[in-house]
Amino acid sequence: MCGIAGLYAPGRAAVDGATVRRQCDTILHRGPDSHGVMVDRDFGFGMRRLSIIDVAGSDQPIHSADGRHAIVFNGEIYNYRELRSELRHRGHSFATEGDAEVILAAWREWGDDAWARLDGMFGVAIWDRYTRRLTLARDALGIKPLYYTWQDGRLAFGSELKAVLAVPGLRFDADARAVHDYFSFGHVRAPRSIYAQVGVLAPGHLLELGPDGSLRTRAFWAARYAPAAPRSAKDWVEAFRTTWLDTVRAQMLAADTDVGAFLSGGVDSSAVVAAMAQVSQRPVKTFTIGFAERAYDESPYAEAVARHLGCDHRTHVVDPKRAWQILPEIQQAYDEPFADPSAIPTWYVSEAAARDVKVVLSGDGGDELFFGYKRHLTEHRLRHVPALARRAARGFAALPPLPWGPGNRRLQRWQKTARSAGLPDGGTRFFAKTQITAPELRRRLFADTLLDGRDGNGAIAALAAEYYPDMAAISSSDLEQFAMCDLQLNLPGAMLTKVDRASMAHALEVRVPMLSREMVALALSMPPDVKLRGGIGKYPVRAAIAPLLPAGILDRRKQGFQVPLAEWFRDDFGAYARELWVGSGVAASGYLNSRSVDALFDEHYRGQRDHSRLLYALSLFCLWWQARPA
Repeated sequence: MCGIAGLYAPGRAAVDGATVRRQCDTILHRGPDSHGVMVDRDFGFGMRRLSIIDVAGSDQPIHSADGRHAIVFNGEIYNYRELRSELRHRGHSFATEGDAEVILAAWREWGDDAWARLDGMFGVAIWDRYTRRLTLARDALGIKPLYYTWQDGRLAFGSELKAVLAVPGLRFDADARAVHDYFSFGHVRAPRSIYAQVGVLAPGHLLELGPDGSLRTRAFWAARYAPAAPRSAKDWVEAFRTTWLDTVRAQMLAADTDVGAFLSGGVDSSAVVAAMAQVSQRPVKTFTIGFAERAYDESPYAEAVARHLGCDHRTHVVDPKRAWQILPEIQQAYDEPFADPSAIPTWYVSEAAARDVKVVLSGDGGDELFFGYKRHLTEHRLRHVPALARRAARGFAALPPLPWGPGNRRLQRWQKTARSAGLPDGGTRFFAKTQITAPELRRRLFADTLLDGRDGNGAIAALAAEYYPDMAAISSSDLEQFAMCDLQLNLPGAMLTKVDRASMAHALEVRVPMLSREMVALALSMPPDVKLRGGIGKYPVRAAIAPLLPAGILDRRKQGFQVPLAEWFRDDFGAYARELWVGSGVAASGYLNSRSVDALFDEHYRGQRDHSRLLYALSLFCLWWQARPA
């Protein structure tokens, strides 16, 4: 696991090695073990390495034997041993025992067909000295990040935004569309970043830039449902169990250091640890986060799983008095505003795990692949709602938002569901349901600003059509349409981004076996009614691992990595957020209506509404605004 960065100025003056080193220095946290830089006239790239495989060797950049090609690489390839064996039979020789050299040999042998052969996570840069051509590639599901900017005849790229921002002489202006995305969904939707001049290489895509300055991007893989031949639910469960154990074993073996696990006591993390315990010869090191507020505390469930499986377990309890104090560190790690409050416990659990291990496995991806979110169950049930009930639901949705209060929380959720019930397909409902703020709230927030008018009645439908102009091409099932949007947009944009930045800030590699090549292929071939069976999501995951876990551990309501945000914002957290708003200068940015923001703070403090999610988003935006390039 590493961080990579580079700069290419085709046909211009030589690239300064000091600039590339400065790019790499900004991502020291991603790879504190070693570093390397290569400069070749108008091109240079480098890396920071976290040594996991072939610890004593495999420092990058790695060069081909003939000196023509060089590679830097962030990530891990779990099938590199098999690929290396095949490539040796084809005449390739290897000077290292690591996976980076295997990637380069595979690309030289198979060209761009090599990318789909890799089982792993990666952000890769390959330089061809002869043709002066740069190739960038990002893994199929977007587990590892890759940012780039192409301006003034120069391409700068890096594993994090800060490595791009380190290049002098480039412009970085806030993107109004990205700001609107952020306050709508809690993160900026790819392929945009918060800066108008910086893009995100999409999952499963390549970027190529030649000496004539011609830049192009294209896909080498895209998720597609591929229904398999009919088989029984029992057979699907067995297929999951076999594939899962093989996957976890492979990801544990592809490391020359100890491998631990995040454990929340939920379905996916318990599945990870149960499989690790089956294939490991030693107790698995597991890590979880607890809260003093019992309604949000999953640590007793995690501890029960750990005891049952004989794990070496550690629980870290988050102190709400300290949680707000790490927000500047969190914002610095993400480089752009990121409004998922579960970044706080993810930060703490990464910090705790990094004291003991360099690598952990995580259950991320299970909900998206096997329909584990509540919204998936709701989408499934919509198919059976009579037209009369749908019309009644739209009437309920048209009512003014209900007042804040414990007794109204369920009704508020129903009202949000009712608003999306009449939308035409699963994809459009996905965009409606994954908003962190309601359109009427954003209309208040953006009134008389640069973002005014972006939340009209047709805004959500237009957004869905922009990303998915032919929703029926995904699937005839609204549920599969919805879940595919989750897989392609929310998973890389929110979940995987959250985990990558929080973990790599502590030089911790997180592997996601649910997103292995074989697991993804299995999930995309599995019928929806097997994934969501009897009103319960992730049926094959649950059925496969239930015999390995304590009785009843899988029966509890899905909780997720929640934090008691509403309660925190009535205490020091809220006071800190207001200080940020007053002192950051965002009020003069032209993006937010100051009177509306002040009113939202007051409504929350008086208990009229729960605006904690928006106020958290505002806090992170203020921190980003203060730190952005001048």
